[in-house]
Amino acid sequence: MDAPTPHAALGPLLGLVGTWRGSGRGSYPTIEPFAYGEEVTFGEAGKPFLAYSQRTWDRPGGGLRHVESGYLRALGEGRVELVVVQPSGVLESHDGSVVGDVPAGSVELRTVAVLSTATAKEVQEVRRAMSWTDDVLRYVVDMAAVGQPLGFHLEAELRRVG
Repeated sequence: MDAPTPHAALGPLLGLVGTWRGSGRGSYPTIEPFAYGEEVTFGEAGKPFLAYSQRTWDRPGGGLRHVESGYLRALGEGRVELVVVQPSGVLESHDGSVVGDVPAGSVELRTVAVLSTATAKEVQEVRRAMSWTDDVLRYVVDMAAVGQPLGFHLEAELRRVG
């Protein structure tokens, strides 16, 4: 079976397609600062969205820290949506914008809704900013959760490995 032709609506998001690996750091007022390793994959299937999967592990140590998956949808005219599901019981729905061209671009995303199961930690808002070039992906995540105001939570730099 031939690989699908990338959907034209993806535009600069096509620069994200592939697997990225690297490291990051995180902190939040309610936890100790931490370092982590990470792998992110964006895949496309000829439709106007990218499938997204992410996993992180402790540094040092290597134990699994976090996983999430979802879809980054191209809506045209520079608009995008991101839906992310976490096994901790949190579901994020983001609205945002994309600028750039293949191979470089950036995405700014802000939650329009956060849903959670009865046992999940309370999350009110998440903002995600990503920028990429041929072989480097950087991101920052800000979060308002568990009674804390919106503030820094994560940042990482990843390199394309596939």
